Amino acid sequence: MFLPILFGFLLGVGLCLTFGTVFFALIQNSVDNGFRSGMKIVFGVITGDILFVLAALLGTAFIPKVQGFENIMAAVGVLFLVAMGLVNILKGTPRLAYPKTRFGNFVYYFTTGFFLNALNPVNFVAWVAIVAYIRSHLHYTDAQQYGFMIAALVGVFATESALAYYANRLKRLFTPRVVKIFNRTTGVVFLIGAANIAYSRLLEPLSKALNW
Repeated sequence: MFLPILFGFLLGVGLCLTFGTVFFALIQNSVDNGFRSGMKIVFGVITGDILFVLAALLGTAFIPKVQGFENIMAAVGVLFLVAMGLVNILKGTPRLAYPKTRFGNFVYYFTTGFFLNALNPVNFVAWVAIVAYIRSHLHYTDAQQYGFMIAALVGVFATESALAYYANRLKRLFTPRVVKIFNRTTGVVFLIGAANIAYSRLLEPLSKALNW
């Protein structure tokens, strides 16, 4: 049981270091708004991952069958990432409006992390593929599967918490010029993510359907 837990934890750490949209959003918000804002994003991200893992382990039969649901989610994800990308590129250091109450503040950052994670269909596919692999190739028992995936989630949470903490600690190194470059880089990453989702989830299936 030790090895599945160890491998799961290392997998969770590795998933956080892929320099995707969540990574850059977490670093940016931690630098701009502090460690607490970063942790609120982490809670949103990990909530989305927990839902994905549960769906992968238990199966998706309990999810209502809606025709075109995946395409709708992909389209929403593309729009969400494009909007965030353009804000970062055009404004440099974005300051989006959010409620000033403590609850409203939490909801703002939590939903940012949740939707950045949940609206990217690739994340769900990745968790499903991981579960399929440990079942069919590694032949893990049910207990080992749950141990592996729980450890992976712990790895994700621990790594993203560390990123939020150290990003804020290094805040003094982020001069206005560095912040401007970093924010624009983040915006480009968001747009690349949007283009990837649009191509793989919308354009490519449409092209095959129309025999282009």
